[in-house]
Amino acid sequence: MGDPNPTPDVRIFPDQAAQMAAAADEILRRATDGVASQGKFTIALSGGTTPRALYALLASTERHERSWRAGLPWDRIHFFWGDERHVPPEHPDSNFRVAQDAMLSKAPVPAENVHRILAESSSAELAAEAYAEHLRTFFRLEAGQWPRFDLILLGMGADGHTASLFPESEALYDQTRIVAAPWVEKLKTHRVTLTPPAINNAAAVVFLVQGEEKAHRVKEILEGELAKPLYPAQLIRPSRGALIWILDRGAAKLLRSYA
Repeated sequence: MGDPNPTPDVRIFPDQAAQMAAAADEILRRATDGVASQGKFTIALSGGTTPRALYALLASTERHERSWRAGLPWDRIHFFWGDERHVPPEHPDSNFRVAQDAMLSKAPVPAENVHRILAESSSAELAAEAYAEHLRTFFRLEAGQWPRFDLILLGMGADGHTASLFPESEALYDQTRIVAAPWVEKLKTHRVTLTPPAINNAAAVVFLVQGEEKAHRVKEILEGELAKPLYPAQLIRPSRGALIWILDRGAAKLLRSYA
């Protein structure tokens, strides 16, 4: 089964441009390898502001040192999401819309390769159930099995939350569902999110974190003892996959082990 507590591969970059280029390189490499070995590549995208620049870079037609757009096998990549807000797809807060506006609408992605969470459903629970069923069908899962994404992209908030797994959420210790719809008290709303076991079954998990305001939490998670209760990001420890943290200098400023 592999190491249940993998040592994180921590990569630190001087600025956002270098950080995003490194993340784009990682996606390109894994997508190319995945398509060569299995004919397709599955990625679960992150929401929030940090990955927007990455999505724009991947789809960009402007001249860079290299073109990720030209190298990516867009027609063989299947795009999913790790979590979603309980809003319609056209809503400004929609994680789908972030990726759609910055990348998917600008790149040659077949419509059938976009597997969004139907968060316009009347309840977040219904959206979670429908998404879980879609994952079971796509990944051809039998009872009790977890989907195995080739890559899951995650961010992290200053409170240690990741995807829509927030501190003290009932979803943190859910060992049975692929997708949950937890209530987020601090935001007074429900979210739809992959559960920790579903995330931890991925072939690779990449955290993309930037900003000095997150430096204390990054240090606690990567160099400190396990908090009690755990920060949600501490629960992400793939059992059969790579765990990669791609940080800018601000987020990594307090780290000692990885300096």
